[in-house]
Amino acid sequence: MARGKLIVIAAPSGCGKTTIAQAIRKRHPAILFSVSATTRPIRPGEENGKDYFFLTREEFLKRREEGKLVESEEIYGNLYGTLKSEVDRVLDAGRVMLFDVDVKGALSIRRLYPHDAFLIFIAPPSLDVLRHRLENRKTEDAATIARRMARVPMELERGNEFDVQVVNDDLEKAIAEVNALVREHTTGLKLD
Repeated sequence: MARGKLIVIAAPSGCGKTTIAQAIRKRHPAILFSVSATTRPIRPGEENGKDYFFLTREEFLKRREEGKLVESEEIYGNLYGTLKSEVDRVLDAGRVMLFDVDVKGALSIRRLYPHDAFLIFIAPPSLDVLRHRLENRKTEDAATIARRMARVPMELERGNEFDVQVVNDDLEKAIAEVNALVREHTTGLKLD
């Protein structure tokens, strides 16, 4: 059986990575989605185990100490990570797993799975457009948006370490481009 593949989508907050990842999942129902663990509070409409595994800080740190996370990062005071057991199971079964993670998390996945991971960076058309998108989401206050924007230069720089960059200046075009990349890098694996 062929070994599976990890498709990793990352971007600064507000670039559309989650929307793009959801569109890819809808087009390819056989792709499994990596559900991250986090210590951040649950948002309205989110479900534990579907959107994230919501853990206490103590639970998260214990799993990290035990080596049960592929990657983990602290972002804006909250911890995020990926369960290693889930990734290994998917790869061994010859399946495709899609990740929607932050930039540092994506690079951590590459370090642990250098031959299995394909990294796609979603870039904003400009910093002004990105700020406008964050403000229009109306999910964060001004201080949170400022923290997110302060992180963007580092994220853009680290995006140069990805296999490919897709500029999301037109959502449908970006989805089509990512979809083509997914198909190209998962040849022989079940997607639909």
